[in-house]
This record gives sequence, structure tokens and C-alpha cells, in this order.
Amino acid sequence: MNKVIVTGGLGYIGSHTVVALSEEGYQVVIIDDLSNSHEGIWDRLQSLCSTELTWERINLSERTQTLETIQRHHDAMGIIHFAASKAVGESVLHPLPYYRNNLCSLIYLLEAMGAHGISRMIFSSSCTVYGEPLTLPVTEESEIQSAQSPYGNTKQIGEEIIRDVVNGEELDLKAICLRYFNPVGAHPSGIIGELPLGTPANLLPYIMQTAAGDHEHLRVWGDDYPTPDGTAIRDYIHVMDLAEAHVKALSHLDDMSSRIDYFNLGTGAGTSVLEMLASAERAVKGKIPYQVYDRRLGDIMKIYADTAKANAVLGWKAKRGLDEMTETAWKWMQSLKESPI
Repeated sequence: MNKVIVTGGLGYIGSHTVVALSEEGYQVVIIDDLSNSHEGIWDRLQSLCSTELTWERINLSERTQTLETIQRHHDAMGIIHFAASKAVGESVLHPLPYYRNNLCSLIYLLEAMGAHGISRMIFSSSCTVYGEPLTLPVTEESEIQSAQSPYGNTKQIGEEIIRDVVNGEELDLKAICLRYFNPVGAHPSGIIGELPLGTPANLLPYIMQTAAGDHEHLRVWGDDYPTPDGTAIRDYIHVMDLAEAHVKALSHLDDMSSRIDYFNLGTGAGTSVLEMLASAERAVKGKIPYQVYDRRLGDIMKIYADTAKANAVLGWKAKRGLDEMTETAWKWMQSLKESPI
């Protein structure tokens, strides 16, 4: 059976993964309640995908809805679980909704998998589990640090829940936790991309909205970090590279000797805020105004990945560079201006 359930499949990373799965012949069932996505992505996905797509509009933090929906799709070979609230700064200000949504949805989903015999899971985790890393680059063996935000803590706790379920007797589960670094960019067609509701919490969409005239200037959160240009450094990865890693991980589950494994997904290189801005200016062929503000709560100074394990075990490697990230993001922004969702 080549049916896969993708929770949060109308969201940013989820929608691109749906396309990557379809390209490999999978039928996809999307579960998405539009709490952090837009209904218009559904039509766009259908235009990009050649295999069967189904959309279930339910809230996974509602247990009964979750159990009933997974029962309808008990013939799925596995679940890729994206659905979660994900803004670091917002989670610091409003932690309770983050804990409820991100953890209850995972628990109910695992219960439903156990009830209906679905035994494969890919979990959307995050490099935030490493906190402020002691050494760089970060490997999968790096120490898990105290989370810098409630969002990051939900990812740590989510991994712990999955680990305990794998080691328990309630569910015959194999799981892979994919620790993302910083996804950016868009599908090369410009048909789908990152579509934040309200003011973007992530860097590149805010840059692109500023370039498009939606904001007076980019807010740079701190220029006094001990980095070459004073701004924070992240490992940015093109969303299509990330999406393709999920397909690789899904096919790897049955080959695993252990019942749970962890992989870093990034490029292995750090890029500062100002370096990202410079690439964006090349993409838009113009200057983008910015102002420096105080550091933001929950942010760390510098992090980038060691991706050797994913390269060797999954046979996956990020292949799209920084300028391709900003160029596709700008193409997506122009597409939105021409054909709003």
C-alpha cells in the first residue's frame, strides 16, 4: 500500500512534502485544520500532484476526531507528522496553547495509530532540541540542551514521547525524528511556498514581504552577537531538499535495525541574517531596507548541522544553494502578488 497520511499537509513544509511524495507515486491523505495554513493551497497542490490526494479538515488536538479520521485511513502505510504551532517568539509569550496543540495532537495520533495498526511515523522535529549548542557543527550525538523556548520544549518532549512509545508494549512502532534546521525557499514553479498568517516570524518571508512593499523595513533582531557581522547564524535549507528527505526517510523505515532513529537535516553551513539579506537583494535586484532591534527572546546565537549521518544512511544530501533559496522565495512572492490566495 502506498498511501501516506501527512498531518499539516497544507502548511509550508507539509505541502512541499506532499508534492515530493506524489512525484514518487504515493497517494496522500492530508490532515489540516487551516490553523496555520490556507485553503487555497489545496487547489494549488492538486495542480502539482499527479497521484490521488484526500484532505481531512480536522483538529488533531481533538481526540475523537483524530481516532475517527485515522480509522477511515487505517490502510495507510505510515504517517508524516508536521502539524504543530511553530513560532518561537509567540511560544514564549503564549506557552499553554503550544503545549496543548503540539503535545496533545501527537499523543492522540499515536493512540490512533495503535488502535488501527499503523506502525510507521516520521516526526517533524527541530534543531531547537540542541538549544545553544556547546560545539559546532551539531551532530545527532550532540547533547540535548535545555530548550530556549516552549516551542523547542514541545519538540524535545515530542521526541521523548515517541521514544517511550517505541520502547513500550502499546504500539508496534518504527519512527524517525527529523531535526530540521531552517527551511526556506519555495517550489520552483512558484505555485506553492511559505504563506505565514499575519506577520511572519521567520526571516526570509519577512525579507520578501519587505521587498514587496508590505513592511517599511526588515527587523534584524540583534547585531551584537559574537559573529563575523554581529547577526545570528543559522543553517538554512531549501524546502524542496527538506521535502525530499522525508521521502528518503519513509523508505528507510523498514530497513532500520533499531525502532527509532534521528537525523539532522540542513546544509552543514551557517548563514548570517545579513548574508541572507544580501542574497535576497540579488534575487530582487534591489536594496531592501532594514533596522536593528534588540535581541529577541528565545533566539540563540549560532547553529548549523553536521549532516553526515543523513548523507550516508538515507542517501540524501541538500543540493540547492542560498541564492536558489531566495530566488524561489521571490518567485513565490511575485506569484502571490499576481494571483493572491
